[in-house]
Amino acid sequence: MSQASEFSGRRPLILTVPGLGGSGPGHWQTLWEQTRGDTRRVELGMWSTPRRNPWVTKLDQAIRAAEAPIILAAHSLGCLTVAWWAELAGQPWGWPVAGALLVAPPDVDRADACGEIRGFGPTPRTPLPFPTILVGSDDDPYASAQRGFDMAREWGAHFIDIGPHGHINADSGLGLWHEGQALLDRLIGVVEGPMARGAGLAEAQGLIAGESARV
Repeated sequence: MSQASEFSGRRPLILTVPGLGGSGPGHWQTLWEQTRGDTRRVELGMWSTPRRNPWVTKLDQAIRAAEAPIILAAHSLGCLTVAWWAELAGQPWGWPVAGALLVAPPDVDRADACGEIRGFGPTPRTPLPFPTILVGSDDDPYASAQRGFDMAREWGAHFIDIGPHGHINADSGLGLWHEGQALLDRLIGVVEGPMARGAGLAEAQGLIAGESARV
């Protein structure tokens, strides 16, 4: 069966992947889960004491249990979980995970990284096998904008700096974060359109980069 026939007529499922501590009631991930009919959370467990291998295993189980295509909407340490899953799962291009929105990944390699996140290092450097948007902030205490750009480059993601919004979490006061939803909807459009017609990595990422500039 071709990739195009696998995508045919299927609306992507959005799986949110929270970071350290989970995502509380005011977090954009939680609000998306409550207001979008296409979105649900991956329950990684051990929110306060995360471990890389159990989290990657839980993510893998959630992906395998869901009906593809899937778009991952990850925040903070959840982004590293996605990167490690992609490193270890060896999925082909665009299936079952068809795209990812990675928001505020922390720098787990820096010398002063806290112990709860250091265990997710070293940061994987393999390009991700699906079109990806990585969103960073000018004043994120867990990773500089330059570090976010570097991770995006290594993962083959399109990087967007949204300015001074801290760790892009509940404390950032984003509410439903409509800008983020516009980026997510851009990914959905690429999955339902060009990728459903068999678009490869270069075409999909090129479309995301071009359209994201107008969001």
